[in-house]
Amino acid sequence: MNFVASSGPISVIAGWGHALPDSCVSNQELMRRGVETDDEWIVTRTGIRQRYMAAEGEMTSHLAARAARAALAKAGRSSADVDAIILATATPDNTFPATAARVQALLGMEGGFAFDVQAVCSGFVYALSLADNFIRLGQARRVLVIGAEVFSRLLDWQDRGTCVLFGDGAGAVLLEAQDHAATEAKPRGILSTHLHSDGRGYDLLRADGGPGSTGTAGHVRMQGREVFRHAVTRMGEVIEETLAAHGLTGESLDWLVPHQANRRIIETLAERLGLPMDRVVVTIDQHANCSAASIPLALTVAAEDGRLQPGQLVMLVAMGAGFTWGSALLRW
Repeated sequence: MNFVASSGPISVIAGWGHALPDSCVSNQELMRRGVETDDEWIVTRTGIRQRYMAAEGEMTSHLAARAARAALAKAGRSSADVDAIILATATPDNTFPATAARVQALLGMEGGFAFDVQAVCSGFVYALSLADNFIRLGQARRVLVIGAEVFSRLLDWQDRGTCVLFGDGAGAVLLEAQDHAATEAKPRGILSTHLHSDGRGYDLLRADGGPGSTGTAGHVRMQGREVFRHAVTRMGEVIEETLAAHGLTGESLDWLVPHQANRRIIETLAERLGLPMDRVVVTIDQHANCSAASIPLALTVAAEDGRLQPGQLVMLVAMGAGFTWGSALLRW
């Protein structure tokens, strides 16, 4: 499903921010904790060198609220200026209510509406697409879009094929409506979003529990080889679909900001696009796979260090369990 910006309001990223737990855990520290692995094995196969892990009592809502406050501060806005919060997460504080509602309360936001989106690693792109549509339809002027996870709570520490891959964190952007002329050649903001899913891949990457089945949260289970293959194929396809919708080529992009699941996947995508790696934002070595938080974390890092400059063309792309996948093309 494609959503292309019209001549009405366009969604512009006005602010951004992120939050990480205090505990940074290196590959060597995992070994000291008894995980049967080694640094070379992890780095060679994934590109991961460290990850952050939430402390006892530290929840998704806490990280999400911290990232949201940073995004509001960057935009020079307060929670009173926000019409909606959309939180992408696979690790909610509770089965219900939505964790976004707790974030709303933590921000002191008494108006507007808040809800969660569950599309796992594609969640932020899905949430961004929803927020963009609210703005384009005139139902909101400012929307906080957050990806936040405490994925460490879902890990089986005896399964080295999954436990070394994930980390905790949050990233947020504040989308604002901005009017632009229909004749404007290069408008800033979100130009289009493209969403897909295929439930036939449901069992290939999943948590083996849930309130409607086992009554427990379960642990992450993954058929790594199949997931790798689908990730490369589906993300490559949706990138090409997005570029075709705008008459562009891979060389037109200034930056690719992919989901941070595996460095080899990222390198394969860059090669398919003909993009050098110095035009690809890579943070997997720092944060590991933070699921729905990985793209906003990477985006924030690139924005803060000055790589993202006004007017540049940026492609966000993700693939997650379900299978879900999607992209967003924006001009910074």
